[in-house]
Amino acid sequence: MPGGISDLDKNRTLEQWLEWQLRQVRGRIRELEIKEQQERRRREQAHAALRWKIQPQRSSAAALVHRGDCALYPVEGGFLTHEEAMIALAEPDIEACQICKPQAGLVHG
Repeated sequence: MPGGISDLDKNRTLEQWLEWQLRQVRGRIRELEIKEQQERRRREQAHAALRWKIQPQRSSAAALVHRGDCALYPVEGGFLTHEEAMIALAEPDIEACQICKPQAGLVHG
């Protein structure tokens, strides 16, 4: 058709538009993946805050009980139950961390 757009030009234009759409979708997928990872970390941190952990005794310091989310003693796993943390704090050679104050969470547990 004289003066009209050829099928080849139409398809090239469609291809460019579809590639743009694909870039948009891939960008949105990346955003959603990041959001999902952040939400998972937030849930894990909230869950850790409800647990406790023991830092072993060092040569000149007593063993310490920490809240599960205390950054002074970061460990993965090996968390104590509410009852275990209460028993540990009753021991004479185990103290509560003065930063995260794990006993506050135990009173309400």
